[in-house]
Amino acid sequence: MGDVPGLARAVCERHRGIGADGLLIYGDDAGGTTMRLLNADGSASEISGNGLRCLAAWLARRDGGTDIKVRTGAGPKRLRLLDRSGQRYTFQAAMGQPEELTQESIAVAGTTVTAITLRVGNPQCVVLGEVTIERLHSLAAALAVHPRFPAGTNVELATVEAPDRVRILIWERGVGPTEASGTGACAAAVAAMAYGGAARAVDVISPGGSQRVEWREDGLYLTGWAELVGEVRWLAGEAEA
Repeated sequence: MGDVPGLARAVCERHRGIGADGLLIYGDDAGGTTMRLLNADGSASEISGNGLRCLAAWLARRDGGTDIKVRTGAGPKRLRLLDRSGQRYTFQAAMGQPEELTQESIAVAGTTVTAITLRVGNPQCVVLGEVTIERLHSLAAALAVHPRFPAGTNVELATVEAPDRVRILIWERGVGPTEASGTGACAAAVAAMAYGGAARAVDVISPGGSQRVEWREDGLYLTGWAELVGEVRWLAGEAEA
């Protein structure tokens, strides 16, 4: 398939393309469905919780069934269809255990912050405390490209509003500010549970909506919806008739 990073940048461009936070490329083989993810800037990423759900919705529409397995760059993931209303599909995804969870001090943007770093299939950095647009564009943006994270990281600003409710803003690696993130919701939930006094099941609220995160003995479970809105044929690059 040619220049895939270039295709991702063109498709995701919000004024001259379709507009998106990333491009998913999937394939079917004897082992099931595979998923490859590129961010809006063309860089590769291991997994997207929201993207995984979008692909599952497409597969559920195409093939039917309520139990969907997808092989990702972060390993195989299983999703269970809980509800369908029109073209909106609600899934619970088994995301696996969080890894490399630690709390550390990081000097950034002229200050030192206490950050929770971990992996939920991809790298995450969570700062508990004040959640504002100003801090998103200063602190979170700087952390995303901080030398502490040579491959970059996703960043969430998170506040625990109640034991069962966490509010976040997201700066996504390779994208910038984004309205929602499945893996970001998982990371913020884990940080809030481990260091912020939150319960082991929380609603994580971002500008794009709410997702449910449960941290059970066998790993994280992420519940949310994806809505199919259309089918598009990309014409750029095709030979003129």
